[in-house]
Amino acid sequence: NLQESESENKLDGETASDSESKSEFGGSPPVPTSDDTPEVLNRALSNLSSRWKNWWVRGILTLAMITFFFIIIYLGPMVLMTIVMCVQIKCFHEIITIGYNVYHSYDLPWFRTLSWYFLLCVNYFFYGETVTDYFFTLVQREEPLRILSKYHRFISFTLYLTGFCMFVLSLVKKHYRLQFYMFGWTHVTLLIIVTQSHLIIHNLFEGMIWFIVPISCVICNDIMAYMFGFFFGRTPLIKLSPKKTWEGFIGGFFATVLFGLLLSYVMSGYRCFTCPVEFNNDTNSFTVDCEPSELFQLQEYNIPVVLQSVVGWKTVRMYPFQIHSIALSTFASLIGPFGGFFASGFKRAFKIKDFANTIPGHGGIMDRFDCQYLMATFVNVYIASFIRGPNPSKLIQQFLTLRPDQQLHIFNTLKAHLVDKGILGSLEDA
Repeated sequence: NLQESESENKLDGETASDSESKSEFGGSPPVPTSDDTPEVLNRALSNLSSRWKNWWVRGILTLAMITFFFIIIYLGPMVLMTIVMCVQIKCFHEIITIGYNVYHSYDLPWFRTLSWYFLLCVNYFFYGETVTDYFFTLVQREEPLRILSKYHRFISFTLYLTGFCMFVLSLVKKHYRLQFYMFGWTHVTLLIIVTQSHLIIHNLFEGMIWFIVPISCVICNDIMAYMFGFFFGRTPLIKLSPKKTWEGFIGGFFATVLFGLLLSYVMSGYRCFTCPVEFNNDTNSFTVDCEPSELFQLQEYNIPVVLQSVVGWKTVRMYPFQIHSIALSTFASLIGPFGGFFASGFKRAFKIKDFANTIPGHGGIMDRFDCQYLMATFVNVYIASFIRGPNPSKLIQQFLTLRPDQQLHIFNTLKAHLVDKGILGSLEDA
């Protein structure tokens, strides 16, 4: 019996050290594990089996969330940024609540206060960097903003150092290890949630298409993997998520790649999606109007000889961004789900079904965004590696803020460089 018990614990991913931790933490965390399905849905679906009832609840709420997603896209970049911030705060709250429920019985001071304080500090640092980077002219125009921008990193470090000292002062004898667990818990949560939500904002400034397509690919993969798994799933994929199947994983991959190609084709034709989001200092509003880059201009590509006999075409006209969308949708299908597996492992470690019960049939906000954060990091790295180049407008903005002697020095250096290359002489001859 003892051997059977040990083997069951191993299958569940629990070790002896986990048991010791549980005794120190005071047992399993009393967090919500069931969904609050609206009464109207319970009555309407009362005759269905639990499997099909869950299908309809998830389906109806998914359509509602997709509708909400379309509405916030229509409302523009500022609303999107606000929603990203709200989602970040809610995800942070769900994870920190689990940690708080684990150790609450010890009545240790300041844990929740310090957690939210560190969230404020990290957000101040990241979004202050964003304001300085994307609203440079506005910052230079306003004296208080200019001072905050100049000493931003020092202020951020001072704020964090204050929280660090408060944590040291809050240490309680006999519970040091537990408090350091929670300190690490908070910082890992900040790393996962705040850092990656900040990257989502950066992706949005590159153009709404870099925000919408990746998020939509993750949503599509989640839905199609569920659909294929529900109807055709037979082969388990991973022990962390017993309901995931290879049929759902493979079906979701092909459906997501096709969806990404079609969505990219539609969105690449609209400037409001493809143009970088910029702040207009004259109107104090965001603008998304520009001349489309080569990424969003139709090009003609030769079809491989092997496929010509199959499709009957020798060439195809498509946007270069569609090729990049294949990389985005492939990541969303093959690597993105590992964000969900990671979250599943986290939930199994604390024996909870969902992070919260915010959305009936879906769990908490973190349950729906576990893959999105991993996707946001990939998109940001992809843009920096393969898409983004030097931005002349930002360089000119910074150049104009320099002292006249500094501007003259840069001008003479650039002029000498162009003359050496023969570019300036050819321009003067023309």
